[in-house]
Amino acid sequence: MSGAGEAIRESILKLLARREHAGQEILQKLKSRGHDPAAVAPVLEDLQRRGLQSDRRYTEAYIRSRAERGYGPQRIINELRQRGVAEDLIDAGMDACEVDWQDLLAAVRGKKFGAARPGNYPAIMKQSAFLQYRGFTNDQIRKYFRQDSDDGQ
Repeated sequence: MSGAGEAIRESILKLLARREHAGQEILQKLKSRGHDPAAVAPVLEDLQRRGLQSDRRYTEAYIRSRAERGYGPQRIINELRQRGVAEDLIDAGMDACEVDWQDLLAAVRGKKFGAARPGNYPAIMKQSAFLQYRGFTNDQIRKYFRQDSDDGQ
């Protein structure tokens, strides 16, 4: 491997030592540091073949991390797309994750607004907007508030 290739390899390994990175994310970071993307690609492919960098592993870790921080599936999916992760990896990661999104939604809502149910329409709309911002789908939110009102009757 040439001197430039070895420097690129070391840069990638330093990034991966801190946390998992998507391949596209690594390309962007090294490009911003002045490395030629054409020189980075073969080194990255070699590391992927050796199992040192994996977009699948990155995707699973990212989904788990963001869900633990209270973010919903839509936001996580959009963030992964922005990071250049392939759709099939996103779909597989979301299918493989063991998150109960309804339970997470209830916990996030409870942490922000307390255990008391919203008493009026404006309060429901405010909470719905917050939950949408956090990345929960309209169906998940509607189901939560419908279930919540059914429990109260």
